[in-house]
Amino acid sequence: MQNTPVLAPPTGLAMKHRGSVAVWLGLPIITLGIYSLVWYFKIHKELRNFDQRQQLSPGGSLCVILFLSWTVVAPLVSYYNTGKAVAAAQRAAGLEPTCSPAASCWLALVFGLNVWYLQKELNLITDAYPGMAPNTPVALAG
Repeated sequence: MQNTPVLAPPTGLAMKHRGSVAVWLGLPIITLGIYSLVWYFKIHKELRNFDQRQQLSPGGSLCVILFLSWTVVAPLVSYYNTGKAVAAAQRAAGLEPTCSPAASCWLALVFGLNVWYLQKELNLITDAYPGMAPNTPVALAG
């Protein structure tokens, strides 16, 4: 008989649960917009650490927002891709993906509501791992 290796389920690091209204409105007002940039970098880093099968570049995503915002199209593409990454992370958490990349893109044009929307969708992932502190190893769905 041939021994077949038993593969361990993929693992990742748990993400931080954040208040969606706080990251959309409260903290950016208090920090004069700086928190929005910090948040965008952090969620990309957390998504990458949660599911390393996704090829994400937190610094690259932030640079698009910082240096290419004047093009309008580049940030919208970045928000669309972020929506796809969140949906993939929802699948990796064993959830039915509810994050719409198109909604993420279009809500950016309505008072920056994409930040609220993306954080709300990210919180669904953290809710799938109750009681897990950020950066705690968690099992992912196949």
